[in-house]
Amino acid sequence: MKLSQFNFPITAEQIAKYPARFRDESRMLVLHKDTGEIEHKQFKDIINYMSEGDTFVFNDTKVIPARLYGNKEKTGAEIEVFLLRELNKEQRLWDVLVDPARKIRIGNKLYFGEDDSLVAEVIDNTTSRGRTLRFLYDGSYEEFKSTLFGVGDIPIPKWIRVKPEEIDHERFHTIYAKNEGAVSTPAAGLHFSRELFKRMEIRDVNCAYLTLHMGLGHFRTVDVEDLSKHKMDSEQMIISEQTADMINATKAAGKKVFAVGITVVRALETPVTTKDEVKPYNGWTNKFIFPPYKFSIPDALITNFHMPLSTMLMSVAAFGGFDNVMNAYKVALEEGYSFGTYGDAMLII
Repeated sequence: MKLSQFNFPITAEQIAKYPARFRDESRMLVLHKDTGEIEHKQFKDIINYMSEGDTFVFNDTKVIPARLYGNKEKTGAEIEVFLLRELNKEQRLWDVLVDPARKIRIGNKLYFGEDDSLVAEVIDNTTSRGRTLRFLYDGSYEEFKSTLFGVGDIPIPKWIRVKPEEIDHERFHTIYAKNEGAVSTPAAGLHFSRELFKRMEIRDVNCAYLTLHMGLGHFRTVDVEDLSKHKMDSEQMIISEQTADMINATKAAGKKVFAVGITVVRALETPVTTKDEVKPYNGWTNKFIFPPYKFSIPDALITNFHMPLSTMLMSVAAFGGFDNVMNAYKVALEEGYSFGTYGDAMLII
């Protein structure tokens, strides 16, 4: 498929700037992938689409305060640093993006915090925009991490709002977020409330958890028309033996596996055996799913409405069928659904 096939017009007003008042009360478009039928519901109605013995798979990654604002030594120039991933725990090395990149050279020192409590030195230029920083900190690792995250901001996408607000400190995280490492939130999981989890428990629906630390690769511009030539950034992921066993048992019993978000789909489809079972896995994935694609594990998908030309939209189209999904997006725009991280939900079943 071609990149241009995933374009559609959208205005700033159609992108949600704030989350719904209650997590499970956003709107939900239900797409039946076999028929193309569309229903309009509230998210808490998802309970009516699940049965005893089904398994919902969640990504329990936790967003770190990845956006730092600092100043360059001598000139005092303002620099924005975006933490991507920790490279070396002992040496305090981090892979980062810097803006403006042209002002930063190897050997430059950057100062962060109101009292310049954190200092970093640029030690490598890894890409045209990327850098490797060594943070100069003499305390324990726990003290360093606390200081680092203390000067950082929640990395809410700037196409939502330029600066995070108080509401984001709670609502930009899923209620089950546990393992720190993501620079963006798995948005589909934001719709799940404690009340909904309780209703799922009463219905004897299983909950399984894996970890995939979302990086910026999801949001990088795809710059090739031929999608087979696009390369995804690698992201760290973990599927435990317990989670793999629960998913495989669900499939063997003829019950449904619901993937909560595209990150879960990518994770589930990475370590698949020739018998279409999930294996425990601790490593990295750069899997890019786009149409046509034959899925082995998920039977249903919960997702948000994504931006034009995004890899996430391409993965959704692979699951629900290109024509079905693009028609559903057309209907969603006409019906006033909200798009983006804080937007409304879509269930494909």
